Amino acid sequence: MVGPYLSIRKTDISTMAKELKELTSRSENYSQWYNDLVIKADLAENSAVRGCMVIKPYGYAIWEKMQAALDQMFKETGHVNAYFPLFIPKSYLSKEADHVEGFAKECAVVTHYRLKQNPDGNGLIVDPEAKLEEELIVRPTSETIIWSTYKNWIQSYRDLPLLVNQWANVVRWEMRTRLFLRTAEFLWQEGHTAHATEAEAVEEAVKMMNVYADFAENFMGVPVLKGVKSANERFAGALETYCIEALMQDGKALQAGTSHFLGQNFAKAFDVTFVDQNNKQEYVWATSWGVSTRLMGALIMTHSDDNGLVLPPKLAPYQVVIVPIYKNAEQLAAINEKVTEITRLLKAKGISVKYDNNDTKKPGWKFAEYELKGVPVRLALGARDLENGTVEVARRDTLTKETVSLEGVENYVAGLLETIQANIFRKAVDYRASVTREVNSYDEFKIEIEKGGFLLCHWDGTPETEEKIKEDTKATIRCIPLDGDRTPGTCMVTGKPSAQRVVFARAY
Repeated sequence: MVGPYLSIRKTDISTMAKELKELTSRSENYSQWYNDLVIKADLAENSAVRGCMVIKPYGYAIWEKMQAALDQMFKETGHVNAYFPLFIPKSYLSKEADHVEGFAKECAVVTHYRLKQNPDGNGLIVDPEAKLEEELIVRPTSETIIWSTYKNWIQSYRDLPLLVNQWANVVRWEMRTRLFLRTAEFLWQEGHTAHATEAEAVEEAVKMMNVYADFAENFMGVPVLKGVKSANERFAGALETYCIEALMQDGKALQAGTSHFLGQNFAKAFDVTFVDQNNKQEYVWATSWGVSTRLMGALIMTHSDDNGLVLPPKLAPYQVVIVPIYKNAEQLAAINEKVTEITRLLKAKGISVKYDNNDTKKPGWKFAEYELKGVPVRLALGARDLENGTVEVARRDTLTKETVSLEGVENYVAGLLETIQANIFRKAVDYRASVTREVNSYDEFKIEIEKGGFLLCHWDGTPETEEKIKEDTKATIRCIPLDGDRTPGTCMVTGKPSAQRVVFARAY
């Protein structure tokens, strides 16, 4: 096949790809590879505001796909969306002791409400006369403002359960940031539910952990462990934190989602009570749960390679890109006509398509660009293909190509997308299995933790032992697995009894 400028040879594409991408390899510097990829693939960039990011259109398109899928899952489980204020009175945050202690060091605080011209004429200054009577906290999370609101919404058992979610931004003043993984401001959803009984609240918290796991595995293609956090790692103000934990290609863990059983802590802090069916006044039982744009980091680091992004078809902004190969306007016109038909057939299958007939870039450049951006399937169609009734199909996950018939190509591509979705998940499962191992002694642990991966170890259940392990090795308990080995043993550090193995790893 001949393009508008030259014959496309593997060496040409390789040169173009290198010129376009210039990615650091994962083996050379994994952290730099990640940063390079986020920027080169047009996902996000650092902003003029320290610690904050600009999510670019291609990156935001992936986040929108995530939002849409999760939002549908929330609504299918009976939840509705609402929106609560960005600003929280400082006194609200102070009402739940563990909560304020957990977030105090990360809070951005609004102290004044007005600027004025500098008397010396040099720019603006904060007007000292415009000091707020009470400082406002830019929300790090919304439990306090929401529970102050729920006090007005809940009077009777008939008002329960209250199942509310909000899509919002939050601010946690991070000093060391990394695009998507840890920024001062990030996007997320946070669910906040109220229940008449403890059992209902616990059931809700577990249910939402399972919703997150379903999304991670079946949409993102990211295998996760489900479990509960240790007391040291628990959400501030929660009685139990349920979590899903993923493993990145560098052997580090990433907390991908959490769901918290809050007990009656926030109900008592904000005096949220209801009259039960026995006409008795009771405090409400609560949960909260959330995932954030950190999932973008998980998606990138689980599947991508040295050539760029590898996106699961279910979350790709477009699942198929079609690139024409032509010598002249006459050939392009014939290809355009055929592509219109192919696009119609693909869209009828629910497949999102981009046709790139931009004549300012060579086909080889386009191939490299869409490989970098992780488009699952690429179709290349030239004049000779039209004569032969064929099209070249390239898979991003395996970087393989084959020529197939144009007849029924929509069915072929639909099946291929399902295959790719399953394949990248299976590859991630296999990798996790290859770096998950049992460790029985602390000396062995210190050696194995340097290699990365999930280590299944016995622990005596005390915060002191957990803290010692963290100080010695920088490893933390990622979760106490709900489906793990429940065989008792002895702690690898103290030799004291251990109820079951827990999962240790170094983490982002």
